[in-house]
Amino acid sequence: MNDTPARKPISDEEVLKLRRYVWADGSISPDEASQLFDLNDGADPSNGWSDFFVEAMCDYLIGRGQPRGYVTAADADWLMYHINRDGRIDTYAELELIVKLFERAEAVPAALKSFVLTAIEQIVLTGEGPTRRGGEIAPNRIDDAEVALLRRLIFAPASDGPARVSKSEAELLFRLKDATLGADNSPEWKRLFVQGIANYLMSHQAWVPLSSASQARLEDPRSNSATPFRQFLDRIGRNPGSFGAAIFGKSEQARIAEHDRAVARDAEVTPQEAEWLKALLDADGARDELEQALLDFLSEDGVHLP
Repeated sequence: MNDTPARKPISDEEVLKLRRYVWADGSISPDEASQLFDLNDGADPSNGWSDFFVEAMCDYLIGRGQPRGYVTAADADWLMYHINRDGRIDTYAELELIVKLFERAEAVPAALKSFVLTAIEQIVLTGEGPTRRGGEIAPNRIDDAEVALLRRLIFAPASDGPARVSKSEAELLFRLKDATLGADNSPEWKRLFVQGIANYLMSHQAWVPLSSASQARLEDPRSNSATPFRQFLDRIGRNPGSFGAAIFGKSEQARIAEHDRAVARDAEVTPQEAEWLKALLDADGARDELEQALLDFLSEDGVHLP
């Protein structure tokens, strides 16, 4: 016998009334945010409700950070508590909220990144949990919806870097690959696996988000008495060279050349990265279809494992 209470649908008319109420004063209070989570726990999933819930929660969490766009550690803990109080990500709206937050925020705490990667992995492995608006999922299989979700997540600006795959994300792709071998997976899964691992090995990895304190100082003109224009005038006074040198400090050509060298270095697979990849490829003593596709892709760029 199932003792779980039946979920009650929230009509489009009720969603419209909620929209008007929670944004009546231009912001969402902590109490309102908690009540929206309570409503979501008992709501029958619908497109209208999910869209509203995700939009409202993203605005609440992104707007509270100082500076705006930086999700605080306390708010990340609050979010994980409300999502995980029944032991898992239970609704499509909760899952979409996390992914959308990663797409819209400037930065999120590492604990939230770890939480969502673990949750996505468990959904794929167990076949329990939402990855779309309705429909059934199967364990140890990656379908189109899950591929799209993984792509959005690992390339989101607030993941480990915009358009950049981290080591932990690459290792997640390998674990999912091993767990779903031979399954009726999405045709796009192989593409994502190859692109994701190659991105980790060969993309420029120098980008690091500013800390919230550093970003706040940049946004507050009172935090630095030497304004950008005053600094510009000082440079002109000290160095009456070219206009470009006055703007960029050292020559613009030198900055561009330095950046190009860094990109070229990152495009090379280091011995440490090659050993990392070789260990994963040799873990089961066999070469599967996706691993071979990855090796073929790397070979086209002149990368050959020892």
